[in-house]
Amino acid sequence: MTSEHLHSVCPHDCPSVCALEVERHANGTVGRVRGAAQPYTDGVICAKVARYAERVHHPARLTQPLRRVGPKGSGQFEPLSWDTALDFLAEKFKHAMEQHGPETVWPYHYAGTMGLVQRGAIRRLGHQAGWSRQIETFCIALSDAGWMAGVGKKTGIDPREMMHSDLIVIWGGNPVHTQINFMHWVQAARRDRKVPLIVVDPYRTATAEKADLHLALKPGTDAALACAVMHVLLKEGWVDRDYLAQHTDFSPEVEAHLATRTPAWAADITGLSVDEILRFARLYGQTKKSYLRAGYGFTRQRNGAAAMHAVTCLPAMTGAWQTLGGGALYSNGGLYALNTQFLFGLDTTPRLARQLDMGRIGAVLARNPQDLQGGPPVTAMLIQSTNPAVVAPDSLAVRKGLLREDVFVCVHEQFMTDTAKLADLVLPATTFLEHNDLYQASGHTFLQASKALIAPIGEARSNHVFIGQLAQRLGLSHPAFAMAEEALIQQILQASNKPDAERLHAEKWLDCAPAFDDAHFLNGFGHADKRFHFSPDWSKIGSGHAVMPRMPDHMTVIDEPTEACPFKLVAAPARHFLNTTFTETPSSVRSQKRPTALIHPQACATLSIEEGDLVRLGNALGSVLLHAKPFAGMLPSTIVVESQWPNDAFIEGIGINALVDASPGFPAAGVAYHDTAVWLRKERA
Repeated sequence: MTSEHLHSVCPHDCPSVCALEVERHANGTVGRVRGAAQPYTDGVICAKVARYAERVHHPARLTQPLRRVGPKGSGQFEPLSWDTALDFLAEKFKHAMEQHGPETVWPYHYAGTMGLVQRGAIRRLGHQAGWSRQIETFCIALSDAGWMAGVGKKTGIDPREMMHSDLIVIWGGNPVHTQINFMHWVQAARRDRKVPLIVVDPYRTATAEKADLHLALKPGTDAALACAVMHVLLKEGWVDRDYLAQHTDFSPEVEAHLATRTPAWAADITGLSVDEILRFARLYGQTKKSYLRAGYGFTRQRNGAAAMHAVTCLPAMTGAWQTLGGGALYSNGGLYALNTQFLFGLDTTPRLARQLDMGRIGAVLARNPQDLQGGPPVTAMLIQSTNPAVVAPDSLAVRKGLLREDVFVCVHEQFMTDTAKLADLVLPATTFLEHNDLYQASGHTFLQASKALIAPIGEARSNHVFIGQLAQRLGLSHPAFAMAEEALIQQILQASNKPDAERLHAEKWLDCAPAFDDAHFLNGFGHADKRFHFSPDWSKIGSGHAVMPRMPDHMTVIDEPTEACPFKLVAAPARHFLNTTFTETPSSVRSQKRPTALIHPQACATLSIEEGDLVRLGNALGSVLLHAKPFAGMLPSTIVVESQWPNDAFIEGIGINALVDASPGFPAAGVAYHDTAVWLRKERA
């Protein structure tokens, strides 16, 4: 069979947003997917996407609209036409709004697709209709707050600069699992220049296994480690005082505070030894060209924002920002300067509506007055690009809410996810190979666009097309609803003073990297005074600012282990799943095997647990049954469960996020996925 190789872009929720080369056969099916020769992707992609043909052509793809005919959650659906489905959906939404007002409808969505056109459609619909808006708290709320507190701008150092670095620090991330392109550049620097690698992570991840120094600290104690490192830098003279004076708000008060944050103080909090802390601090202090990659994982604690702020102080202390290959990266999401007002329907100044915390979906659906902000109950939902029945915290409460008879739920999806199974109406969605879109990234500097390479599978419709058809039935008339995807891409680029769509497609990507002095903040950080802030104004970031520390510090607000719940649970990302995406792909499932708890051998010995035994993890929210695996790469008080398996992959049909509390972090909300104290016991046969 003849085939051709065509350009595309990976849309999935990952900083890499890889440039792809997709094999398309003459019969319109997809074959091998490879990394393109884009300067960042550099031909490298993850195994998940390389096997994408398994997903796009999976026999379980949703191919037609389905309406529930049995009890909620029964899995009983009947097929219907798109026209009938759209009429039914519009009728349900109109009825809900007549009963309770427009804010009773909650369009619930996230980053299942990173494409702007497909993500923007549901936002535009909600804005134009006056529906409840959404505070996005699943992933980056806490990390954004911490980075912005100090740096003031969501940009950082291009990963390709690691080829000039003399030290690489990966703090709270596992790019071997979650961002293979970044690891590609790490490995290139280590191979070509013998650059040492330090990894800070609660357990020995696949990334930590490659490190010269792995610091396996207690979950949620990262800020204490960062403060102790700064203490050593100051005490032993490894700080750049000229840089501090010219580019930061560093003060005698901050220095006096850090003088109390000794390695011994941090050792008691983190579980690390004083020697480990000193080794790290001295290596970092002695290496000017140090590249710090601040991940998301260590910020998913109730003190996550404070932790991110403390960690980002390190390159400011040493003046690493001044050097090629020095500084830090958290996200480059702020460098593209795209004008999305028209895309999101904000150009017509729609009526403002309340913002509901997506991490609090269980409480919202339970009609908690505080979460509803005094407004009407949520009685209708449109869910796209996320799977809250699995990924949201306190998932038992989420399931209970979605099963309420007085809550109408429509899910637009590619597969029958856990959330779709609980819906009243399920609509088939396209994959990225079946629609057009525009992409920006957080892990690199390239703006990219892609076109549909194959026809939609079955009756699948893109987010943009479906939303436009629904808007028409609801009487909403914003011009973007009727525009073709390609025309909307052109509008965004034109409004943003970027090259037009034809040129972007022809060139495949546009490097938006800023000049060196801008990238390294030598022309000023993102605050009005142009300085890095050791003493941030947290009141500008969130309403919970009163509890935040005035200077870099450890916050004692995490879910500390107790006699009743002596272990800390880390629900970490898997290598072969991306949240709950790819959990339906056969090769990914075979590689991940089954839900498993990694437990330290010391704890295993105490509880007579052997590999393969059934164990139960629990806390006040509930309990989860899964298999055990002894694993020595962490402190004895830490338990790790990798991956977001569907609920039915667990023995009792209850997934790991049933144990994750939905209480938001500080100062601006955010889900504390890795801040969970649990008990552990061996399950008796």
